[in-house]
Amino acid sequence: MQTILGAGGAIGTPLAKELINYTSSIRLVSRNPVAVNPTDELVSADLNNATEVDKAVEGSSVVYLVAGLPYSTKIWQKQWPIVMQNVITSCKKYNAKLVFFDNIYMYDKNYISNATEETPTAPCSKKGVVRAEIAQMILDAIAKGELKAAIVRASDFLGPKNSVLVEMVYKNLKKGKKGNWMADANRIHSFTFTPDAAKATALIGNTDSAYNQVWHAPTSSQKLTGKQWVELFAKEMNVAPRYSVLPVAMMPVLGIFVPVLREFKEMAYQYQLDYFFNSSKFEKEFGIQPTSPIDAVRWVINNVK
Repeated sequence: MQTILGAGGAIGTPLAKELINYTSSIRLVSRNPVAVNPTDELVSADLNNATEVDKAVEGSSVVYLVAGLPYSTKIWQKQWPIVMQNVITSCKKYNAKLVFFDNIYMYDKNYISNATEETPTAPCSKKGVVRAEIAQMILDAIAKGELKAAIVRASDFLGPKNSVLVEMVYKNLKKGKKGNWMADANRIHSFTFTPDAAKATALIGNTDSAYNQVWHAPTSSQKLTGKQWVELFAKEMNVAPRYSVLPVAMMPVLGIFVPVLREFKEMAYQYQLDYFFNSSKFEKEFGIQPTSPIDAVRWVINNVK
């Protein structure tokens, strides 16, 4: 049995589609799980509840924690440590391997121009502090020999769900509006194509030698700026590459009307600096190349309404 905690999200759904290549015993866990494959087992659970997490994990050989919490610092600070402790405890109890799908908020911003698995941890945001804390919980359990686990990290998403690029650029251009960018459109910004990330997560979960280390999900090495991402979408959509840039100073003001902008301000440094996500470790180990930006953009245009 391989279990997805946080099924139905940006990674959970494509991950379920990939896992069918490895096992017919897949358990999808969320508050309201929906089957992806005909044989999926559905379990409703709140990951903040230790008893419900135990029920979800019991009988699993591999557990994938791909859950996403509301984009709120207060919620992250309160709930993420509880969720992670519940999952680690249950995996230890039932001798299940853990694969945690993570981001790179904990990395030192001075190194994000070429972020690798060895990039120093030095978060400059409250959300980054939370991500560092919960990742360290896994690493500590590994170091103590209590848990077999892997951490898979991705850049910002390029895909049908939870993608700033899709929501702010593609969908706006599709409506005849300007694409939106943040801080500086002349800075490099990597995006991980979510079908690639799901495929990599499934592969890592089913490769024994991949455990007890951190992996970057395959992400294109092409260094595109925000302006170039807009131009790429516009070209493939046959529309004018129009866009506007939201200055960081305006985020608190607009946050009065769009609350997520208040939450995003502390992460704006990722758009003020060159942000390049290096996945060469994964590519060399598994011999798999990430989808190119143009092919990923074409996929979005053909698959996202």
